[in-house]
Amino acid sequence: MKNLSLKIPQEVTRVTKTLETAGFEAYLVGGCVRDLLLKRKPKDWDITTNAKPEQIIGLFEHSFYENEFGTVGVVSDETSEETLKTIEITPYRLESGYSDNRHPDSVSFSDKLEDDLKRRDFTINAIAYNVSSETLVDLYKGQEDLKNKTIRTVGKPEDRFSEDALRLLRTIRFSVELDFIIEGKTEESIVKFADNLKNISQERIREEFNKILMSEKPMDGIILAQKLGILQYIIPELEKGIGETQKGAHIYTIWEHNLRALQHSADKNWPLNIRLSALLHDIAKPHTKRWNQEKGESTFYGHDVVGERVSREILTRLRYPNQTIDIVTKLVRNHLFFSDIDQITLSAVRRIISNVGPENVWDLMKLRACDRIGMGRPKENPYRLRKYKAMIEEAMKDPVSVKMLKIDGNRIIDVTRETPGPKIGFILNALMEEILDDPKLNTIKYLEKRTKELSKLPLAELKELGEKGKEKKDEREAKEIKAIRDKHWVK
Repeated sequence: MKNLSLKIPQEVTRVTKTLETAGFEAYLVGGCVRDLLLKRKPKDWDITTNAKPEQIIGLFEHSFYENEFGTVGVVSDETSEETLKTIEITPYRLESGYSDNRHPDSVSFSDKLEDDLKRRDFTINAIAYNVSSETLVDLYKGQEDLKNKTIRTVGKPEDRFSEDALRLLRTIRFSVELDFIIEGKTEESIVKFADNLKNISQERIREEFNKILMSEKPMDGIILAQKLGILQYIIPELEKGIGETQKGAHIYTIWEHNLRALQHSADKNWPLNIRLSALLHDIAKPHTKRWNQEKGESTFYGHDVVGERVSREILTRLRYPNQTIDIVTKLVRNHLFFSDIDQITLSAVRRIISNVGPENVWDLMKLRACDRIGMGRPKENPYRLRKYKAMIEEAMKDPVSVKMLKIDGNRIIDVTRETPGPKIGFILNALMEEILDDPKLNTIKYLEKRTKELSKLPLAELKELGEKGKEKKDEREAKEIKAIRDKHWVK
């Protein structure tokens, strides 16, 4: 077990040593021990002890205790960014009564580690590790289940799931995160107690669902949730796509298409907003499916518009932050953007950028890639889409034109007292030439001073300067556009 100890942060071992020096027991427990045994990097470090909360607080200067379960947070004094800021210590405890299918009605502290381990959810999370003696306490054969890649409850599954219904969803989450199978009786019990999820807050369901989405195999997680009767308590709208065929470019049902689009976003390790958008982008197709007698196939007109509304209802129900809801619904609404490069114009591209926002337009491109792979297309980034991306960059770049100057024609007229006419344009282009050579000159003070000087030149000389400025602008812009197109391998 020495290899385990070498992977434990010093700030954690200092806490366990402090507890033991004071005469108490101290064990790492739960997910951190599981992950150490699986050679994964733990995300959280939990310590359990026979010390009571007030005794723990007395041992650590920077600690806090603000809950009914006895958990004390110890704040680390280390300043390194990699250092754990807070380490949680919980006394051995017994729990009884779960009238809300989520929280124990009463909690009592114990002097026995065995009491604490028997209340835990799964055998793989009920292994304790003593750092100083480098020994494991495994009363429920958790190591054997780790070896066999199996998720099994501690004791009877009906007891564990009736205590806390969120464990139903956690089982699926651990299955996809760890790539483990669910033991038969545990799986049967999930189906039996699925209805208890109605008693769990949407916020807690959302957090577990997010972890499934952010796993490497979210498609497997959604399929498993549907199979075990859990999905109906999260996003029942998805199930309406099961068995619903599509024509044209689509070779999968609506259900499978949405899941394959989601899986591609995970394969690319894209963030939550894109994964949610991929899963929901065709959520309204079953609502809008109509048979077209003339074409001899189904149509889904308006599924993007209806999808925006349905997605908002789903995400609002699951209590997602408003920012997430706004981004995802924008992507769903605009995922059908017209991308025929033989007909599309820069002005049309600018409208798409305006619709989703410059900060979200590249996520829209990623959603289109998910949509393509979800259809069964071999390439996520064909020439047409690369060309479209090049047009986005062209549309978004700062224009190399007189519009970038911190002076305009109206101001030139005010400064020079000139009447509107060609001379104003010549001055703007002459100023443009100077700014292209030295952008630091693009200040109101300099441009107004230089405008007065240029206005005194003969019209012919001013025209010549203006034409040079226009030629330089066109040359610079051509180089920038070529660089953008070369980047995307398009012409």
